[in-house]
Amino acid sequence: MARIKRRVPMHSPRCFLSRVGLTSKPGLLPWCATKPPGWSQLFLGSACEGNFTGMIAKKRQRGQKSQKKPSHVGPLDGSWQERLADVVTPLWRLSYEEQLKVKFEAQKKILQRLESYLQKLNGVNVTTSASRAEGLSCLLHPIIPSPVINGYRNKSTFSVNRGPDGNPKTVGYYLGTWRDRSIVCVWSNHLKNIPEKHNQVAQYYEVFLRQSPMEPCLLFHEGGYWRELIVRTNSRGHMMAIITFHPQELRQEELSVQKEAVKKFFTSGPGAVCDLTSLYFQESTMMHCSHQQSPYQLLFGEPHLYEDLLGLKIRISPDAFFQINTAGAEVLYRTVGELSGVNSNTILLDICCGTGVIGLSLAQYASQVLGIELVEQAVQNARTAAFNGITNCEFHAGRAEKILPQLLKSKEDGQFIVAVVNPARAGLHYQVVQAIRNCRAIRTLIFVSCKPHGETTRNIIELCCPPDSAKKLLGEPFVLRKAVSVDLFPHTLDCELVLLLAR
Repeated sequence: MARIKRRVPMHSPRCFLSRVGLTSKPGLLPWCATKPPGWSQLFLGSACEGNFTGMIAKKRQRGQKSQKKPSHVGPLDGSWQERLADVVTPLWRLSYEEQLKVKFEAQKKILQRLESYLQKLNGVNVTTSASRAEGLSCLLHPIIPSPVINGYRNKSTFSVNRGPDGNPKTVGYYLGTWRDRSIVCVWSNHLKNIPEKHNQVAQYYEVFLRQSPMEPCLLFHEGGYWRELIVRTNSRGHMMAIITFHPQELRQEELSVQKEAVKKFFTSGPGAVCDLTSLYFQESTMMHCSHQQSPYQLLFGEPHLYEDLLGLKIRISPDAFFQINTAGAEVLYRTVGELSGVNSNTILLDICCGTGVIGLSLAQYASQVLGIELVEQAVQNARTAAFNGITNCEFHAGRAEKILPQLLKSKEDGQFIVAVVNPARAGLHYQVVQAIRNCRAIRTLIFVSCKPHGETTRNIIELCCPPDSAKKLLGEPFVLRKAVSVDLFPHTLDCELVLLLAR
């Protein structure tokens, strides 16, 4: 290995792979190809439907028999990299100004569809009475652009599977569908939203895998060990890597050998050039494991990353939620603060609070901040408010549907509450919706969603519908007042939509 290190420049993983004979054969990766036909019509026609699976693969026609495809066969036309970019970052061919126009129209149609649902409900004034522009009753503000357009992701997840050449120890992003057995793992170094440092760690992880005698775990029932890689960074350039490993039937001493091997590779081996701040190892027998289910094991380095955001020092643990665009998150949280109208007479209730950034950033304006979050490590991070000299914050770990009703009962003494919800894509639990709706002290609600359709639509309808005793929605309905879109995801179809609901 020492001889290889002298001859091969370590800043070039591809060169290293080539020298040790681990790359694809020439000509198997057609990097240059033409634009897939009809692409603009494809994503423009699908942008508002909430179903983008057609961008990955055409649905099989009815009655057509499924044919097993070789596992290394991916899309047959266009380059692997361009086709991956079309799936992961479908707006990458457009200028950023054009991207914002596409997103604004998509957000407008989502709101129009939402308002049409609300207006069908009988006997309730679901929107403001004044007619607004853009064919909407609520006030839709112009979309706020991201301060950073390229390489903005502070967290990237890389999969391990067969590459275009059939090598199962390829690290990258998936292209194709499991149903059609056409999954191909493609290098992501051309994707505009992923930082170069993330790709570098992924490429060196691939170098490690191809040297390791242990097979990757592609499908659980087929065995194998090495699984996905997660890379997290902060604005200071510090970097955390998390490697997932299926232990199968290995004994603890055998697991220790593998942990030591990957640790050595990234500390004193070829991977040292990545300059990781910390490396974690997680033994996982499921698709996704929380820290409680299978603890993250620190192999070396600092246990946390720290991010400077809105004048705060935020602690980030391996599985804590944190907005993937740090500069964009500052814009988003300022927008939430402006819409909330929090003041010294207000209790701020931050539901699905993650690391507590929204509550911590507004604590100086509120009388008290109450946060609820499912992930225990994220709550521990939020409780580091002492770092910032904040004393009026209280964070609770657990399911919001269990904690919120009891928490609100203790606040029904005339205090004014502003609630902020930023749920996962599955939306809010119906008991959380009931608790918010039935708490008279909550007069203002800020709803933040990066997928404002599906469950989010159902949540908002239940918050704004007439009282319904059968659903235990007894409180006065909310009214949709304003909507602001904040772009945290350049080159993709996603956008954060911030809704102001009041009553």
